[in-house]
Amino acid sequence: MLESLFAQFDSIVVLDTETTGFSPRSDEVIELALLRVTAAGEAEEYDEFIRLSPGKRLPEKITELTGITEEMLRGGVGKNEAARALADMLAHGRTLVVAYNAQFDLVFLYYLLDAYGLAGTLRGVRFLDALTVYKDRRPYPHRLADAVAAYALVSQNTHRAIDDAHATWELLCAMDAEAGDLDRYLNLFGYNAKYGLPKRRISSVAYRPQGFDAVGKLYDIPEEGCT
Repeated sequence: MLESLFAQFDSIVVLDTETTGFSPRSDEVIELALLRVTAAGEAEEYDEFIRLSPGKRLPEKITELTGITEEMLRGGVGKNEAARALADMLAHGRTLVVAYNAQFDLVFLYYLLDAYGLAGTLRGVRFLDALTVYKDRRPYPHRLADAVAAYALVSQNTHRAIDDAHATWELLCAMDAEAGDLDRYLNLFGYNAKYGLPKRRISSVAYRPQGFDAVGKLYDIPEEGCT
């Protein structure tokens, strides 16, 4: 299972976040889930709510979507503790970070780490966006819930970080069993050409336009055809 990835990495960390909104500068991570799996099959989890900054409120629409309340967050950990837990999870030799719509999570987590001088822990880490792979495998729509249904996964997309991390791990395994090319997507993120390149880009990632209905593999797009 995932032989092409574990041939290159000591561990795979699947992560997911829940946030107060879409802006990594003005919004905050309110739940962080990390699922680390080694080549030997050992696994460990981290899942914590993260307290809001003083004066911040949790939007009602986020509670409606996730079921997370301000009371739940008050019992969570501080941002410093969450940042250090993430940094520790990444400090295990050759690590691959996987997420569904990884661009979103990684930019938020960069700001979380950077606030405590820990952004350097991302240096040298490689990334795989499960959404990019899924868009090459199945037609629109491409929500995590659609991927769960398409592959009849056990874990469900609940908009809670740990559940979604487990669903992403299962999806990764299912897509690997379907076609063993996941290693071709390392540090390769698709983006919607209609909206252009992400405003905050990850320097080690190659971004290539990806349509709703793939006509080929994103990694086969010639370099000169990339934005």
